Amino acid sequence: MQATAYTYDPDSRSGQVLLDDGTPVPFDAAAFDAGGLRLLRPGQRVRIETKGEGTALRITLVTLQTF
Repeated sequence: MQATAYTYDPDSRSGQVLLDDGTPVPFDAAAFDAGGLRLLRPGQRVRIETKGEGTALRITLVTLQTF
């Protein structure tokens, strides 16, 4: 699934992405670390992997979207 980086805190390595419908979804340090990234800037297009649905939706991986 694709999303857009919305916020990122380098100290906690957590933040939020915006889904294509504009829904913000938070991610934690474990999801950020799983993607092997060092930094994330707001506006970057990312690929995410998730578990659950609706209010239980949880991001398990955040990495850069490559073509």
